[in-house]
Amino acid sequence: MWRRAVFSWSRCYSTSGPEKPSLKLVAELRKLTEVSIVKAREALSASNNDVQAALGWLKNDLVTSGAKKAAKVQNRNTGEGLVSVAILSAGSGSRAGSGVRAAMIELNCETDFVGRNELFGKLAADIAHTAAFMSEPADFEPYPVDILNGTPLLSAINPNPDPTTTVASAIRDMISKVGENVVLRRAVTVFHEPPRSRELGQRLISYLHGSVHVSNQGRIGVLGLLGLSSSRLGALFASKAFCDDLERLERSLARQIAGFDTRSIRSHDDKRDETALYEQPFMFPGDLMGQPVGEALATWARAYNFVNGAGDSGIEVSRFAKWTVAEPLEAETVS
Repeated sequence: MWRRAVFSWSRCYSTSGPEKPSLKLVAELRKLTEVSIVKAREALSASNNDVQAALGWLKNDLVTSGAKKAAKVQNRNTGEGLVSVAILSAGSGSRAGSGVRAAMIELNCETDFVGRNELFGKLAADIAHTAAFMSEPADFEPYPVDILNGTPLLSAINPNPDPTTTVASAIRDMISKVGENVVLRRAVTVFHEPPRSRELGQRLISYLHGSVHVSNQGRIGVLGLLGLSSSRLGALFASKAFCDDLERLERSLARQIAGFDTRSIRSHDDKRDETALYEQPFMFPGDLMGQPVGEALATWARAYNFVNGAGDSGIEVSRFAKWTVAEPLEAETVS
């Protein structure tokens, strides 16, 4: 009788822990969050194997652990990372409209290993997308980093991002995941409404050198603006051959700026200055190869009768920004 009572009490008041999380639940949680196996098991164990509750637990844990890790690593040097470009509207002839809207940002980390991580690249893309979307009318003007850090993060691929996640909190979460210092260093935006005249247009050009996973990120980034002027602008953009050739020209111009020591568009005096884009030998395949870029653009425009009212070339590089990861900020080029 006494033995039965003890046995019954032990069954009713067992102190054994919750059931161990199954591999299926761990895999499901990792797919949703990309956390480590150990962290996924910890979250599920603390949430009685409820995936939704585990998501909440992980979110709170990221805030706590991320803040602690950020405080520990905040003084570490961040000499690696990515330059990322987001173009929401490329300008005349593009499907998104004839205005231009884009941004370029630099996100830094400590090691090349993290800089090549897909999660790091996705964060850089999302921050660039956020800067481009949130920008107001601007002509290659710096976007204040402190304002951008406090802005809700907009995803470049997810139409329904978490509205509570800011750029700063996303960076903090990245620090928690990779264990390195991560810093948003700078941002620049360009946003012009469509020109009022049908004879005027603008086009964005970009090139990223040293891309790893996607073409719009790399260690050297170029974002530029072409000015267009011609009474034939509408007819020209109706021609597929013209549009295809213009895109090739744009890629070559952006690559030219990235590949050469390009610091300005034109020389500031009568002397030939090869840091000026228009003085450099053009690396465009075909008959234009080797001509000074300025002359090559005029030759290209004449071939399409693409001239303005004065009979001059109807296309010119009007602005550009060129960045290299971790360069001294005083060395950055915005011309």
